Amino acid sequence: MLLYSDIISGDEMFSDAFPIKEIDDIAYEVDCQLITVKAGADVDIGANPSAEEGEEALEEGATQVNNVVYSFRLQSTSFDKKSYLTYLKGYMKSVKAKLQESKPDRVEAFEKGAQAFAKKIIGNFKDYEFYTGESMDADGMVALLNYREDGVTPFFTFWKDGLKEVKL
Repeated sequence: MLLYSDIISGDEMFSDAFPIKEIDDIAYEVDCQLITVKAGADVDIGANPSAEEGEEALEEGATQVNNVVYSFRLQSTSFDKKSYLTYLKGYMKSVKAKLQESKPDRVEAFEKGAQAFAKKIIGNFKDYEFYTGESMDADGMVALLNYREDGVTPFFTFWKDGLKEVKL
């Protein structure tokens, strides 16, 4: 199994247990979904509300959460366009510095690809929700949550060069 961690904060962001698609050699899209979680033990008594003409509802104490957010304890945050651009400039500098240390041959491709991809993000800024890693490190990666064309299928976007793969 591969675990993807933020190269700046060290926070775990996602794993290959989720469907991953590489975008333009600059980002990963990770499919996710809403799951139901509840505190305490989950005891199944065999009752099926749909088979018994009952109404399907969340049990008491149960909540619906995004499985990637829940699994990796991502923290919701918010930005306006101006503050996001300020954050992104600093983040790109940090990632570039890390790349110059570890993968100098990747720097040029990163700069070109990141600039084009950032324009796409800013162009659709209102469509995104923002999440930081568990530590809420202001310098670390901010993951972008969006929805597919159907309006209900969520997916995250992560900067490829801002991650390191850890084999478990």
